[in-house]
Amino acid sequence: MKTTTALATLMALGLTTPALAEIRIGASISATGPAAFLGDPQVKTLEMLVEALNAAGGIDGEEVTLIHYDDGGDPNKARTFATRLIEDDEVVAIIGGTTTGATMSILSVAEDAEIPFISLAGAIEIIDPVRPFTFKTPHTDRMACQKIFEDIQARGFTNVAMISGTDGFGASMQAQCKAVIGDYGLTLVADESYNPTDADMTAQLTKIRNTEGVEALINPGFGQGPSIVTRNYAQLGLEIPFYQSHGVASNGFIDLAGADAAEGVRLPGTALLVADILPEGDAQRDIALAYKTAFEEATGTPVSTFGGYAHDAFLILTDAIARAGSTEPQAIRDAIEQTTGLVGTTGTYTFTPDDHLGLDLSAFRMLEIQSGAWTTVE
Repeated sequence: MKTTTALATLMALGLTTPALAEIRIGASISATGPAAFLGDPQVKTLEMLVEALNAAGGIDGEEVTLIHYDDGGDPNKARTFATRLIEDDEVVAIIGGTTTGATMSILSVAEDAEIPFISLAGAIEIIDPVRPFTFKTPHTDRMACQKIFEDIQARGFTNVAMISGTDGFGASMQAQCKAVIGDYGLTLVADESYNPTDADMTAQLTKIRNTEGVEALINPGFGQGPSIVTRNYAQLGLEIPFYQSHGVASNGFIDLAGADAAEGVRLPGTALLVADILPEGDAQRDIALAYKTAFEEATGTPVSTFGGYAHDAFLILTDAIARAGSTEPQAIRDAIEQTTGLVGTTGTYTFTPDDHLGLDLSAFRMLEIQSGAWTTVE
């Protein structure tokens, strides 16, 4: 399917499909609570895209109805809302699961009911092992580790330290980094952790600073923790290369950490954060710029990677419905799995029966913060 922008794709859907009944899409997203910085742009993105699609005539003249609930990042609420969406609201598919915990609750319900579910969370266990009805749009935490290790290796370093959040995302990425670090000839020489509510990580960073031979530092985590780690890193005068995860890939991280403290921090991110400086001919340039422009005009706030995950999920789902010519969940599921070469803000998706992520490592861009802005690492 050839497209130049997501909005153009959505508009085209109204011209390409046979008549369908009302299309109800469900969402359970963390619009409030500790993961609100992730979920708020996701809700706003879905609302914006539904409005744009319906204004363009919907799918063959039928409007898409978005029914969404705020689970606040609570897995129990997410499970309840997923059940309500399926049994009471009669949705044909679900987008959501801002966090890994919420995602795992939703997918158990969706799989039992055989309803397509596209997750917005990062952990690899969401799609490994592959489950028939569960897909996701963000890169996995394992891929983030691999991208970081590639860069560390290319810079000639061998000894690595980690300081990880004990939240679901941080713990999962810590485990994945440990699982693949040996593939890159690197050695983990220090391994510290912190709780998501901790207000100071100086003690852990001091231990890392005093560990002989440390050449690079990685911080798996999301929320406010990585911003505090970054400030403490700067306060201690640490000068070793510092890597964050894609869990903080937004301007909000720079604001919370402070531009001076975050200077030089690298992380694996998406084309969306550097849309303005992508070269002509980049496959993601048009779609990233179109979404960035539309979102910022609609909300008055900067675009974020996390909203981009929702953008791509909606694009994947509506594209699948159009190709399926049906609102039957099984037909939609089959069409999602047959998606090939669909360009999103996060990467170009090609799903298979053995791959329900559809992205490879090339979809990640290594980014660096310079003068308070995101730049690409050549």
